[in-house]
Amino acid sequence: MDKLFTVSEAANQLSVSSDTIRRWEKKGLIRSRRSERNHRVFDLGEVRRLQAKLQGVGSEDSHKVLKDEYEGEPKYKAIGLFAGAGGTALGFENASIGHSLLNEFDRNAAATLRANRSGWNVVHGDVADIDFRPYEGEVDILEGGFPCQAFSYAGKKLGFGDTRGTLFYEFARAVEETSPRVIVGENVRGLVNHDGGRTLRTMVSTLEGLGYRAAYKVLRSQYLDVPQKRERLFMFALREDVKSPILFPKERDYIVSLREAIGDRPESEGQRYSENKKAILEQVPPGGYWRDLPEDTQRSYLKASYFLTGGKTGMARRLSWDEPSLTLTCSPSQKQTERCHPEETRPLNVREYARIQTFPDDWNFSGSVGAQYKQIGNAVPVNLGYHIGKAAIAMLEGNGSETEFEAAPVENETPQNPLFVF
Repeated sequence: MDKLFTVSEAANQLSVSSDTIRRWEKKGLIRSRRSERNHRVFDLGEVRRLQAKLQGVGSEDSHKVLKDEYEGEPKYKAIGLFAGAGGTALGFENASIGHSLLNEFDRNAAATLRANRSGWNVVHGDVADIDFRPYEGEVDILEGGFPCQAFSYAGKKLGFGDTRGTLFYEFARAVEETSPRVIVGENVRGLVNHDGGRTLRTMVSTLEGLGYRAAYKVLRSQYLDVPQKRERLFMFALREDVKSPILFPKERDYIVSLREAIGDRPESEGQRYSENKKAILEQVPPGGYWRDLPEDTQRSYLKASYFLTGGKTGMARRLSWDEPSLTLTCSPSQKQTERCHPEETRPLNVREYARIQTFPDDWNFSGSVGAQYKQIGNAVPVNLGYHIGKAAIAMLEGNGSETEFEAAPVENETPQNPLFVF
């Protein structure tokens, strides 16, 4: 790592203003640390790389689907629950992890999995109907993006039984019946504070009661080879006999811009704006949103939302070529979460959506256009899944590199990275 510089020092080194450095940080394009005196400091090499990228200088960090080269069968096996369109499963496959079973309730997503990987054992249906006992001792990893649900707190132990009737209970049941060495859970960042944090504490307590130690962390996709500012909570748990520390992927010191991901304009089906909406969004500059419109247009477009104090930053939003995309949702044209192309006045099309989620171009999605957007918007980015898979392998093999992984602090130790949560 290069020497760390304060805002003003970094600005002087790059001949830019301090406000420019602060703006880049606020947009999630560069990362700040905290000095011993609690000042924000920056890795000058990272800031220089961003400046060069913004100036159009070529970068080796352009968009690519990460994949290891290996021959024969994958070394490790997993079970994937709530598999969706396969973002995590494909990322794991690219990291040399195979799947013995993939379960998905949505019929279109299950059809997508089967259409792209005929050899995968895809079970479409309710996870509650699956008997996992035949896989006991046969899989190394259990992974899944279980939905966030509240629990009953009538009991005092807040363990396995307290989650009954929820999808996390089915996830924990699969753990109990298969006894994998590594568990990977994924959810939205909001789970950290869901129901005052009790939901997450119950999940950790449940896994500890099954003989695992757990830690969780918010991962920022734009620093993990994904051209998208997408934050997700990941929970790792290791069986008691696995001696490795719990490892999370270490953030990279570069980003991948939207231009690098979709600048060649991949063609596919996609939604379209009405003529009225198109006329309004044509007035919004790249990287802009409703505040860039004339005031009378703001009022007519936002209607009652104009008077709200928050929750409007996604409205009339046009993306910027020079930054990662904002978090993709289940539709790029909904009024609250619009994702307009940086240059053309239209929503991102399906293939562009998939690129931003780092699906390869030959990964096809089943169902209507709306169903395809939904599958992609709900997915874990494939490259993020790859990094998660590599962390799982490092824990299984006990050889995590400090340059690629970051160990979770032990319990009761103050974390140095504020994105670690206990």
